[in-house]
Amino acid sequence: MPELSDRLREIVDALPLRAGSRVLEIGCGPGAMAREMAARIGSKGAVLAIDRSAAAIAQAEAASDLPNLRFRQAKAEAFRLALGETPYDFAVAIRVGALDGRHPEIEAAALAAIAAALKPGGRLYIDGGTPLRELPLPR
Repeated sequence: MPELSDRLREIVDALPLRAGSRVLEIGCGPGAMAREMAARIGSKGAVLAIDRSAAAIAQAEAASDLPNLRFRQAKAEAFRLALGETPYDFAVAIRVGALDGRHPEIEAAALAAIAAALKPGGRLYIDGGTPLRELPLPR
C-alpha cells in the first residue's frame, strides 16, 4: 500500500475527523486518503470514496481491506445516496474539476448532489486553503 504523501497527510490532519465520523470523499483516485481517513475514524465510522474513473476505483478496491471503507464509481455531479444509505457528516474533495473552477458548467449540479448526500449542517472541504477551505453548499 503506497505511503500517504505529506500533502495528503496535512489535509487529513486538517479534517474534523473523530471516531464514528461518516465521510464522503469525492474524487478518491487510488484511495490513499480514503484509507487513512477510514483508519483514523475506527470501526464505528464509515468512508465512502467515489471517483468517476472505473480504473481508479478498481485500483483503490484492490489496495484496501478496511471494513469501514467502501468505493463506488460515480461522478460528483450525478452522485446519489443508495436506497437506505445514511447521509454523511461531511465531504472532502481534492483536485476535483467540478469544484475547483476547471469545470464550472457542472459545479452547481455537483454541489447540489453533495449537499443531498450530507446530514443537515454537513460541510464540504476542498483544497486551496491552508490546507483546506470550505465551499458553501446549497441548502
